[in-house]
Amino acid sequence: MSRFKQIFLDIESDILNQTYKAGELLPSENKLSKTYNVSRETIRKALTLLLDSGYIQKKQGKGSIVLDIKRFDFPISGLTSYKELEEAQNINSETILIKNQIETLPENIASFLKISPDTKVHAVIRGRKVDGETVILDKDYLLASVIPELPDNEAVESLYDYIENKLGLTISYARKEFIVEPATKEDRELMSLHSDSHVVVTRSEVHLEDTTLFQYTESRHRLDKFRFVEFARRRPPMDLKK
Repeated sequence: MSRFKQIFLDIESDILNQTYKAGELLPSENKLSKTYNVSRETIRKALTLLLDSGYIQKKQGKGSIVLDIKRFDFPISGLTSYKELEEAQNINSETILIKNQIETLPENIASFLKISPDTKVHAVIRGRKVDGETVILDKDYLLASVIPELPDNEAVESLYDYIENKLGLTISYARKEFIVEPATKEDRELMSLHSDSHVVVTRSEVHLEDTTLFQYTESRHRLDKFRFVEFARRRPPMDLKK
């Protein structure tokens, strides 16, 4: 591994464990070059990686300011389980299984999916606790005709790992919507909202490789903890007319 990448990982670790806190300045390039016994050019490369990764912001005349990393990134276009995000972003969290039972699909969701409200589903509600506070409420409805059984321990660990690796099904694509909504009574009872009056909601209908609909999921997020990200590339105006 190149030296500047090693330095990047070292400073990244210091930011993650809050040796360097949000709003603080990193040591100057000159001090860092002496600390690591490398050239300032090597330090600049490491700082560029930190900048591109969202850990710092450079400010003229001040230096490198550490950004608030308590917001975890949720990709807009990706189809990723919470467990995978938890591992990828080193989120120290706990999953609380609130409900896992067979019931008929709620009428509003059946209408949204354009299927019968008599459809049997596994209704799963899980709270995601970060730093001792429930900041996400995940509500999933999985068609019992596709997922015959759903043990509690699998619901706690990872639905997608169970579906793909235990049941041998291939999850392929989803249609998502993102919206900010007033917090419901259920949100206030099950989440640590403090004085927040609204939550960010993502709704998805998820399909298998053969296009079979198998899941409706609704994730309700506390506003201050999470951000949704996407890589965007500008297209030439002519492309938009096609």
